[in-house]
Amino acid sequence: MSINTVEKIDDQVKVAHVLISVSDKQGLEDFVPGLLKINPDVRILSTGGTYSKLKEILGDNAKASLKQVSDYTGQPETQGGLVKTLDFKIYLGLLTETYNEAHQADLTRTGAVNIDMVVVNLYPFRQTIAKKDVSPEMARGNIDIGGPCMIRASAKNFLRVAAVVDPNDYSMILEEMKKTGGHTTLDLRYKLAQKAFDHTADYDRGIADYLMPMPFESVKACYKLC
Repeated sequence: MSINTVEKIDDQVKVAHVLISVSDKQGLEDFVPGLLKINPDVRILSTGGTYSKLKEILGDNAKASLKQVSDYTGQPETQGGLVKTLDFKIYLGLLTETYNEAHQADLTRTGAVNIDMVVVNLYPFRQTIAKKDVSPEMARGNIDIGGPCMIRASAKNFLRVAAVVDPNDYSMILEEMKKTGGHTTLDLRYKLAQKAFDHTADYDRGIADYLMPMPFESVKACYKLC
């Protein structure tokens, strides 16, 4: 397997495309209008309930600023929202390197865009398993797949992408972007990446801590075996 070694990057990256898909929607009512106030040309991709919430927040501005991920990728969400963001165009937009000519050619070939910021938080797994009488199947259904993948991809590419996992950071991010005319700095992106990887590590730890002591018979009892 070959690994790209990057030597040249931009310190400041203009935020033009943002992907937002969150379980915890607090703070969006200030954060998203704040992004558009700094840069009215920002375009937002979103999914499911987050899309509906953003459409409500943006009102008349939604038509120009907001697009469903399924319309962008050309692939509808699967039943139950099982697959929404696991798409080549999404990950091309997250992982491309600015000065890699092959990556830029791939963007052109596929009609994909660079995604400059990802705002994601995950299905509430710990909160789910803390409830009374939660079955292993209910817990399994609350294991987030697309969210951690997007967080890891955007955090890995902190060279260009801001990975935002904590609503408490929204106001700080807006203040930083105001200072830079709608850009993120490498310093900000790196700090967000540190927090993002800690977030996914803690999330996976919670899943492992739940599954490891779970007897197989308790899991088996959830299903009718064929």
